[in-house]
Amino acid sequence: MDDFLVKFFPNVYKSRNAFHQGNYCRYDNQVFQLFSSSLYIAALLTSFVAGSLTRKLGHRSSMRTAGALFIAGTILGTFAHNLPILIIGRLLLGCGLGFSNQAIPLYISEIAPARYRGTLNMFFGISIGLGIFAGNLVSYLASSVRPSGWRITQAMTSFPAFTITLAGFALADTPTFLIRTNKHEQALQVLRKLRGHNDVMAEFEDLLKATQIAEQVEAQNSYRALFRKRNAPQFMMAILFPLFQQFSGNDAIVFYGPFLFRAAGLGERASLFSTLFTGISVLAGSVISIFSIDKAGRKTLLLLSTLIMLFCMVAAGTIFAVGIKGAVTRLSGAASGFELATVCLYLASFSASWGPLAWIIPSEILSQNIRSAGQSVTVFTNMLFKFVIAQTFLSMLCSFKFATFFFFAGWLFLMAIFALLFVPETKAIPIDEMVDRVWGTHWFWRYFVTAPQKAGGPRLASVEMKPSFEPPIAAPITVHPGDL
Repeated sequence: MDDFLVKFFPNVYKSRNAFHQGNYCRYDNQVFQLFSSSLYIAALLTSFVAGSLTRKLGHRSSMRTAGALFIAGTILGTFAHNLPILIIGRLLLGCGLGFSNQAIPLYISEIAPARYRGTLNMFFGISIGLGIFAGNLVSYLASSVRPSGWRITQAMTSFPAFTITLAGFALADTPTFLIRTNKHEQALQVLRKLRGHNDVMAEFEDLLKATQIAEQVEAQNSYRALFRKRNAPQFMMAILFPLFQQFSGNDAIVFYGPFLFRAAGLGERASLFSTLFTGISVLAGSVISIFSIDKAGRKTLLLLSTLIMLFCMVAAGTIFAVGIKGAVTRLSGAASGFELATVCLYLASFSASWGPLAWIIPSEILSQNIRSAGQSVTVFTNMLFKFVIAQTFLSMLCSFKFATFFFFAGWLFLMAIFALLFVPETKAIPIDEMVDRVWGTHWFWRYFVTAPQKAGGPRLASVEMKPSFEPPIAAPITVHPGDL
């Protein structure tokens, strides 16, 4: 919004209105990009603390902490009168993001019935899509309020801030956390309440057994185990999926969509209005993923969506290359409409594939003894490159101009090859059979693990793990080697 730029980034406002800057370089400012990227560097650094706090004090404590940070960041952002206060408020929002991203997905997984766990986790992605759309809608409506419309946009953060705070007080701790803190009777009561009936003893005993195993496995050095040869396929997936997710170009469009539309020659209100369509596309793609992920399969969904995204990136780059050059600083009506359509198709394809699957597939293929460490690697990589994209995209747009789209298209080409040749299909495969049925039979990854034996023969060494502990005499559940 112009009023926001005038108050906090006057140099960017002047640059934007300077004709000699051209369409691509009007927003090239490192401090301006820091307003977006600071959110993710704060979330990255906070994730280390959030993981420890969630494990020790529970998901509800992390939710309350996230809510408090969101509220503090909202207050500073809404009433900021100078740039340092604005950035500090943004950093606090990022810290809240680190806590909420750590606590909420795990909370959903731990309270959900097994047959609904995948679907409920996908609703987490739908909520993100809904939030993007709501943010774009508020920004568009508030842009007509001069000169403080940007304060309304900042203040709307208070809605999720208070919601997550209330959830931290109103919701019950998960049965898994209660078992881990030796509150077995309370855990049983919560499980009965969650399921709506009293016939939960079998599930409760499974939780007891799984928690005992997880406690012992986690006591080992899972980070060191990540670097063992037999875990190389899983380690690479934990890194490559979030890396490719960020270099697909999605976050660049989501963060800076209005500026892309301004580069196309649209005005302030028209640019903000166009982001409403992109928000709807993100939401639509998230809904599509719910109905297709367990039918079409992960690999098919990734490959098909990546090819569509590649076409959209090449098409968008071509539109800018042909439509904006020389004295022409504005796309024609038809070209602007086609550009918006390609961006929307791209975002819908991403939200149906790489958006959720870059989180789901690593969590599926990680063995239990390295699952915690591997998930930390996934989160770290995701937030790190999210920060890089947010901090550099506008400068890249200034330097590469329309070739920026071809840069991301090159990454999408690599992603298509990766999905075709190196991503295994994990649909309907139990987690404890991943090494046998996925890595041991893959044309490339099988060289890193022992090939599966014939029926009746010994199982893979990487799967058949002997327990390195003796269960306590008073333990209600006996842990057998096969349980690992």
